[in-house]
Amino acid sequence: MAGGGHSHLLYLHRAGPVHRLPPEVKIAAMVAFTLVVVATPREALWAFAGFAAIVVVVAALARIPAGWLARRALIEVPFVIFALALPFLGGGDRVAWLGLQLSVDGLYGAWNILAKGTLGVLASLILAATTSARDLIVGLDRLRCPTILTQIATFMLRYLEVLTGEAQRMRVARISRGDDPRFLWQLRGFAAGVGALFLRAFERGERVYLAMLSRGYDGRMPAAWQATGAAGARQWTLAATVPVFAAGIAVAAVLMP
Repeated sequence: MAGGGHSHLLYLHRAGPVHRLPPEVKIAAMVAFTLVVVATPREALWAFAGFAAIVVVVAALARIPAGWLARRALIEVPFVIFALALPFLGGGDRVAWLGLQLSVDGLYGAWNILAKGTLGVLASLILAATTSARDLIVGLDRLRCPTILTQIATFMLRYLEVLTGEAQRMRVARISRGDDPRFLWQLRGFAAGVGALFLRAFERGERVYLAMLSRGYDGRMPAAWQATGAAGARQWTLAATVPVFAAGIAVAAVLMP
């Protein structure tokens, strides 16, 4: 199942220490770092500056351009809009600013969403930029993620381009016959095409599953699929420096608010 040709929308091909780490240690480090950030009191403003510094250092080691991260972090814009409304909608004590009466609790709530959400998004983007989609699935499997979930993700990755190509060919066939889904009265043909694509995908899945059973499939993917070696103690220790430093900052924030 290690076939090539898959497009990795977020993966950046680089040669660096972060890219070379096994996927399981990067996943574990990212999750641990995010949990530490979420657990940090929102009032400890300086702590989030420390977390941001950790993200900047890791991004620099991974040679990820700041512009690349900034553009893809725009996915959190809906949450930013919601956060900006909290100072006006929140209750409790209020403070005057530029003629506006803002809720103190709402200001902290907005800061909490912006700071923790942004750090979480950036950490996830760094993981995606340094780990291919295939290796992410391998890492989840090594971390004992439920087998059925990793195998579903594996086949989604394997056949995503196949289904995309088939959908594109069906679209070209419709347009060549005078169909244009931009017009409301032609949505029926578009819906029929979606249904046909679903049936083709279902039938293809059935054929693939039967072929796997005939080749001895027993519920787990063969070990040969995991081409990269498992992480050693040194690699786990190296990756653990990120959540350990973050945990140190969080503990200091709790003890010295």
